[in-house]
Amino acid sequence: MPKKIVLAYSGGLDTSVILKWLQIKYKCPVVTFTADLGQGEELDSVKNKASSLGVEEIFIEDLREEFVKNYVFPMFRANALYEGVYFLGTAIARPLIAKKQIEIAKEVGADSVAHGSTGKGNDQVRFELGYYSNNPKINVISPWREWELSSRNDLINFAEKYQIKIPKDKRGEAPFSTDANLLHTSSEGKILEDPWNDAPEYVYSRTKSIKDAKPTPDEIIISFDQGDPVSINQENLKAYEILSKLNEFGFNHGIGREDIVENRFVGMKSRGVYETPGGTILSKAHRAIESITLDKGEAHLKDEIMPKYAETIYNGLWFSSERLSMQSMIDSTQQKVTGDVRLQLFKGNVIVKGRRSPFSKYNLSLVSFDEVGDYNQRDAEGFIKINSLRLKY
Repeated sequence: MPKKIVLAYSGGLDTSVILKWLQIKYKCPVVTFTADLGQGEELDSVKNKASSLGVEEIFIEDLREEFVKNYVFPMFRANALYEGVYFLGTAIARPLIAKKQIEIAKEVGADSVAHGSTGKGNDQVRFELGYYSNNPKINVISPWREWELSSRNDLINFAEKYQIKIPKDKRGEAPFSTDANLLHTSSEGKILEDPWNDAPEYVYSRTKSIKDAKPTPDEIIISFDQGDPVSINQENLKAYEILSKLNEFGFNHGIGREDIVENRFVGMKSRGVYETPGGTILSKAHRAIESITLDKGEAHLKDEIMPKYAETIYNGLWFSSERLSMQSMIDSTQQKVTGDVRLQLFKGNVIVKGRRSPFSKYNLSLVSFDEVGDYNQRDAEGFIKINSLRLKY
């Protein structure tokens, strides 16, 4: 039996019911931990709700800068996209939450941690692999795999029985579930489960529709230093401030919507609607600055390992040796990924208008039709003949 539990707590219906269930089942102190990852929620209400449920040790930590600087930016150096479209907004948040949860467990002398992920999703895997990576001996409690509650109505009935306040929009069947942080908002379930049906406009919260987007374009310059963005329009900003600013641009121009059917790690397909406004802009800009600062071999090698890197994060293996090895290789290519990218943002589009770098490998004299340079066009004849041999014989 656990002696003390640290619960990853959001203040919503699920984790509030879980909190009470843990108190009843295990009859031990439950500590709550809430990570501020820029999800935009009022965290004072989370604290008040935990307190009303008898929690004496409540941790709410502002992790926005650590999240963007140490998790989001390293991932974007790799240009990571899961199955070609998903920016991994949920997946990249879980290892940081798990790591901090283990640190708090050590601080308060807890022997157990708990999460609110269901037994059908990816997050149970991500949280628990994160826990074990940071403390192999920790005891993990997953209520959705243990308790007798099996539906939204069961949770509501449990909440009413123990006088847990239920937000009005959580009564009855919720239209869809969401996850949000500075990088993205994801929505899935219920009205979104049929992949043939359009996602209603009210599902979207981080991006305007194209028809309501800003009628005039914005032009911005993102400056990079060793693969990471450091300023927007010559204004130096912290990591989380850069992503926040890009989110504002993306919101106004309707940038960053993706409707995805993805393959979950646990084996089933899932339809999700994702909004990644700032991340979509940043991804386009990073590829643009790499296009003039990486040579062909580096660029193509990065693209070859990217699907493996993305899948590793998607599957919850952020702390694995293979992810660390891939990150080391990726970061070694970023030493000269420094310079500026000029973008136009308009009606859902991110248009590259220009790029420059003190380490640019772009050689005008080689590619120009108006200059001879060091390239002898006759040399191409032998090059073509050698490469044609396997096609002739």
